[in-house]
Amino acid sequence: MALGLFQRERRSLFGEILDWMLTPLLLLWPISLALTWLVAQNIAGKPFDRALEYDVQALARQVVVKNNQVQFNLTAPARELLRADDTDLVYYQVVGTHGEHLGGEHDLPRPPDEDKPPTGEVRLREDVIQGEPVRVAYTWIRVDVKGAGPVLVQVAETLEKRKTLATEIVKGTMVPQFVTLPLAVLLVWLALVRGIKPLAQLEQRIRARKPDDMSPLDDTAVPEEVAPLVASINDLLSRLKVSLTTQKRFLADAAHQLKTPLAGLRMQADLAQRETDADELKKSLKHIGRASMRATHTVNQLLALARAETTGRSLAKQRVDLVHIVSEVMADSVPRALEKQIDLGYEGPAAGEQASQLEGNLTLLKELVRNLLDNAINYTPEKGQVTLRLLTDRFSGVLVLLVEDSGPGISESERELVFQPFYRTLGTNVDGSGLGLAIVLEIAQQHGAAVTIDNANLPGHPQSPGTRVTVRFVGLNRPYAV
Repeated sequence: MALGLFQRERRSLFGEILDWMLTPLLLLWPISLALTWLVAQNIAGKPFDRALEYDVQALARQVVVKNNQVQFNLTAPARELLRADDTDLVYYQVVGTHGEHLGGEHDLPRPPDEDKPPTGEVRLREDVIQGEPVRVAYTWIRVDVKGAGPVLVQVAETLEKRKTLATEIVKGTMVPQFVTLPLAVLLVWLALVRGIKPLAQLEQRIRARKPDDMSPLDDTAVPEEVAPLVASINDLLSRLKVSLTTQKRFLADAAHQLKTPLAGLRMQADLAQRETDADELKKSLKHIGRASMRATHTVNQLLALARAETTGRSLAKQRVDLVHIVSEVMADSVPRALEKQIDLGYEGPAAGEQASQLEGNLTLLKELVRNLLDNAINYTPEKGQVTLRLLTDRFSGVLVLLVEDSGPGISESERELVFQPFYRTLGTNVDGSGLGLAIVLEIAQQHGAAVTIDNANLPGHPQSPGTRVTVRFVGLNRPYAV
């Protein structure tokens, strides 16, 4: 129960795409709101800024010079009209040429000394008066008084009307978004459901298939993005079909091959039970022993082929000396060769030389050499010759293993067929399972080696073409350089 709490939930493609589509939308919405507020404030402030500039210019025209003195005359109606605003407070200030106060508010902040625009130009700034933020328009005007400086005229206004207008602009912009945002989410959800629908249909088609249906999926009705997945599934189905067909044929052939020696064992056992003659009983027991050896050999070959096929997925390799492997296998084959008076020989480098070393699996390579020698001894007649050669190709530098015999040989039409499991050359009376060369080919492929068959034509045996099996360790399994 505790382990279930830490298990990661299965990812949902629909939910992940929906998250990636809606999350940016929901995150951009507040950013859009903030940008809209800033733009609205800028738009709302422009007409009020122009009004402030007009007021400053109007007040500047009220500054006059009389008797060589600067005076500011603002009538009471004009003063009341300037302050007539139900929402915001308006302040003004006029400062003379020597800094004296000529009119308006005494506590209205003055602009910085360095911020003195050319005469007659109106500028705007943000400031604070009596604890409230205000927008200030100001200008400097030059008067016709000898030795006098410019006169400062300022008009300030609080920001309530600006805020109200900006709020109205934001409301007019964002309220429709409150309506369209849920609609956009719904449309995205519906579009995603429609887009994912082909996957659901593909899943239903796969589930509706029969267990033995290995035919390829129809990729004409799937979207372009799903087509590679369908192609991969079809490729897998094709390979699985071949594998299942091979397994069925292999099991059928194995059952057939085991059926013959087992039937012989049963028949000989029945005969032995009825025999009263000691000599006949010995013959029956001899046949039973031969049939049991044949069955044992077939089972061992089947196990070797299965081991070669399954080990290839995770083949454990190490640095091995092929001469050492050949020596062990040939030592095991000497008794059989002597029994048939076969000249069993070896030509190649001595053990320990770097030219005979490569990266490979010791067990499988020994099985490869053993099957080659067993086949050669089985099909070589008495007083024949079997030679194993080990050499390095001087042009390519790869290690080459050759097994030659003076047997009847293999016709060109059958040289590809003999690598199939349970295939045996017609016209031979040799006991065997037909798995030896199939095992050799599988192990060779696991080691990046190539296997070929041709006639041996050994000297001293002109009546027999013989067989030469060549294994070239190409690819990644090159021998170590001397």
